[in-house]
Amino acid sequence: MKPYLSIIIPAYYEEHRIEKTLRESDKYLRSQKYDYEILVVNDGSKDKTADVVKRLVSEIANLRLIDNKINQGKGSVVRQGMLEAQGQFRLFMDADNSVSLDQVANFFPRLCGAKNAGSECFDIVIGSIEVEGAKIEEQSQWYRRALGRFSKYLIRLISGLREIHDSQRGFKIFSEKAALRIFPKQTIARWGFDIEILLIAKRQGFKIKEVPVVWINPPESKVTLKAYIKTFGELLKIKWNDIRGRYAQ
Repeated sequence: MKPYLSIIIPAYYEEHRIEKTLRESDKYLRSQKYDYEILVVNDGSKDKTADVVKRLVSEIANLRLIDNKINQGKGSVVRQGMLEAQGQFRLFMDADNSVSLDQVANFFPRLCGAKNAGSECFDIVIGSIEVEGAKIEEQSQWYRRALGRFSKYLIRLISGLREIHDSQRGFKIFSEKAALRIFPKQTIARWGFDIEILLIAKRQGFKIKEVPVVWINPPESKVTLKAYIKTFGELLKIKWNDIRGRYAQ
C-alpha cells in the first residue's frame, strides 16, 4: 500500500543526534492514522551514523536506510530520497530535529489532496521563520544570525523568488506529482538546492505556501561561512539556469 507520508532525513555525521530525532518522530507517527515510511539517507558519513540507523530498523516501524558511501551533498541525497520514496506526500526534514515532525500537522490542511485540506490548497508547503506565527529558539553566534538575514534578502533579490521569505528552512513537503516533476530537474547538490527546487516549482506552475514553524537552531550547526560563500556561487548558477529557461522545460 502506498504510504500517505514519506519522511526523508538527510544525514551527515549525525551519530549523536539521529537516534533522538528518529525516536521522537516515531513516537509522533505511531499516534497517526495514516501509513508512513521514514527514509534516512546517509551522505557518506564515516562515523557511526549508518550503524545507529541500522540498529533502529528493528525497533522503528517502516524505517529504511539508504547508505551512500561517498559524500554527495545535502541537495543530492534529498533528491535521492524524494525519488526513492513512495508516499502521496513527501517531506524532508533535518536530522537535528530543528523543526520537529509533529509540526507537519499544520501543513496538511494547506496541501491539495490531503485528507483535511482546506478550500485553498497548495502543491508544496514549506516551513518558515519569516512569517507571522513563527517562533525561534536561537543558539547560534551573532554573525551566523547576521549572515542568515543578509542571505535571505540576497536570495529573494537574485533568485526570482521574491514572494518566498524563507527558502532555506529544512522542512518542506511536496505532493507526489510535484516531487516527481521537480527533483529530476534539480542540478544543485549542496546548500543552494532549496533555492533551486523552489524556483523549479514556480517555473513548473506549482503553488507554494509558507507556514510558520517553531525552529530550534542548535549551536553546533554545520552551516559555516564557507557554506554561505558556496551557496552564493550556486545562487548565481541557478540564476543563469533560469535565464536559459532550463527550469521551464
